[in-house]
Amino acid sequence: MNIIKFLREKIGYSQEELAKQIQVSRQTLINYESGRTKCSAESAKHLARIFDVSVDAILNNQLPTEPSYEVLPAKPVPAVASLRISIPQENITKFKEVFLYIINKIGSKYNVGQTVLYKILYFIDFDYYEKYEEQLIGARYIKNTYGPTPVDFAKIVRKMQNDGDCVEVKSKYFEREQTKYLPRREADISHLSGKELEHINLTIKKYEDWSAKELSAYSHKDVPWLAAEDGGIIDYEAVFYRTPETSVRESTNA
Repeated sequence: MNIIKFLREKIGYSQEELAKQIQVSRQTLINYESGRTKCSAESAKHLARIFDVSVDAILNNQLPTEPSYEVLPAKPVPAVASLRISIPQENITKFKEVFLYIINKIGSKYNVGQTVLYKILYFIDFDYYEKYEEQLIGARYIKNTYGPTPVDFAKIVRKMQNDGDCVEVKSKYFEREQTKYLPRREADISHLSGKELEHINLTIKKYEDWSAKELSAYSHKDVPWLAAEDGGIIDYEAVFYRTPETSVRESTNA
């Protein structure tokens, strides 16, 4: 098995698309996938970012020991009669507009890269569900090493980039490469209720200055993340078992 080919097909890239993303010719990518040419360090770095795996996994042609949201399929949550939701229904349009709303507000802040955005989206969704027992975006998240990861983030945002809604930018944050997203249009907030918009604004305000490390550590204390299996879907119902440290239930109006 060639890991580059396996992961490329897993996320639905053509050879031409992936070659363009990592700035090599299609023939060079074909050579990587066939094993005729060893993947360069620079290409491995780009591929690791796209596939959300380590550079070593690419260079050593090995699947990562910790599953990535793009590497392994999400594990289904067993149907239980007492659960209102097992796997939340995706709302792609709302996801796009909420994502655009967030990056319009804080996308240019020095600390706000991909990992911070993952966590803000997670807390928007799970805190809203705890407060109101309703879904806001209703995206699915899995348990990864650095905290909750939205399952379809890469595919949705890639489509948004192709449609001209946003642009991906590489930057340095404390000498480490950071993936940022900047908007190319305003969010259409007609898809959001006043209650939803207020909640999103409060969540952004709460976390906008946190580093990726701080947010990841905080998410690791959240019961939904703790209760999930590694690489498995994080169950929305687990918010009702949160500890006081992460619970937002008390802020709900009576």
